[in-house]
Amino acid sequence: MKSRVIIVLLFLTAFSAKAQDLTGIWRGYFGKVIYTRDENGKRMAVPSERYKFEVQVEQKGSYLGGVTYSYLSTVFYGKASAAGSFNKQTSFVSLDEVRLIEVRMVGLEETCIMKCNLRYKKNGEEEFLEGTYVSYNTKDSSDCGKGNVFLRKVITSDFYKEPFLTRRENEKATPPAVSVSPTPAPKQPVEAPKEVAKKPAPAPQKKNTPQKSTPPPVKQDPPKLEVRPSAAPKLLQADSGKKNIESKKIVVVPKVIATRENEVVKTVTTNANKISIRIYDNGTIDNDTISVYLDKKLVISKQRLTEKAIQLTLELDDSNDFHELVMVAENLGEIPPNTSLMVVTAGSKEYEIRVTSNEQKNAVIIFKYEK
Repeated sequence: MKSRVIIVLLFLTAFSAKAQDLTGIWRGYFGKVIYTRDENGKRMAVPSERYKFEVQVEQKGSYLGGVTYSYLSTVFYGKASAAGSFNKQTSFVSLDEVRLIEVRMVGLEETCIMKCNLRYKKNGEEEFLEGTYVSYNTKDSSDCGKGNVFLRKVITSDFYKEPFLTRRENEKATPPAVSVSPTPAPKQPVEAPKEVAKKPAPAPQKKNTPQKSTPPPVKQDPPKLEVRPSAAPKLLQADSGKKNIESKKIVVVPKVIATRENEVVKTVTTNANKISIRIYDNGTIDNDTISVYLDKKLVISKQRLTEKAIQLTLELDDSNDFHELVMVAENLGEIPPNTSLMVVTAGSKEYEIRVTSNEQKNAVIIFKYEK
């Protein structure tokens, strides 16, 4: 009986490990550890500031590949390619930054890459990667310090999804093709051999009877149609007693909307006729600049986000019951990505919407009116 229980547990463990897939977006932080000594001279570890850390990874078997993003206020921002492995049996993850792709630094002279040793954990529907890292100077491989790493699997990115993730999502969304064996064509019935038709004997011609020849058809020109010039259409002019009939206007989609991904962040449904919108910088003021398009028309152009609100008012009613607001990042500021806080007041209700946009993705907020 005991051996059966062990076999069942081993089977469940193997099945659980097999189901694990790390492909996706992981976001959290890493924190350096500084060693110092206390009053008694005893060596102790003291955590320093935390860097925000995002990892986008794709798993193929036990192999891991992807990119990392890390930044600290306005001091440092870096993007690096990464590679590693995942042991499904032990849930151990090894992930090393291979090469720096993009770096922005203020007051720092050295750049470092990290080697992470992590453990995969799952708690209910939440998935985590936790462990430690060591870092090395990219110039001389000297020690840059070490610390702890904490990551949680999330759906959205603070930057933009890498192509390998969007490709994987598209593959999942596309249903597998169902192979249908072709139906064999019906066999043609075997035709009986055709009899050779005998030519009829020529009819005897009467003597001295001339044959009448059929005259060739006479070509007739088609009758000419008399075309009378029509009167030019009269333009409808607006007056106090008649409604002006307007032609439908072609809406030109701005290039910055047509060429970027447009992600719907929030849909606000309200019965309020007037909506007040205030837009602030979300967090550290780092020169983020935005433009705002309302129904594909530019209403705010290249305005810097600060602690002072950028204000906008919308009106909704039965005849004007839908608005689409698009926020466009004109730059990424000193700390990518471009982040803002939008406070929407609709009647007695207030919404706080945190918006992230970058040079590849716009943020879309939709407003609907319902009585």
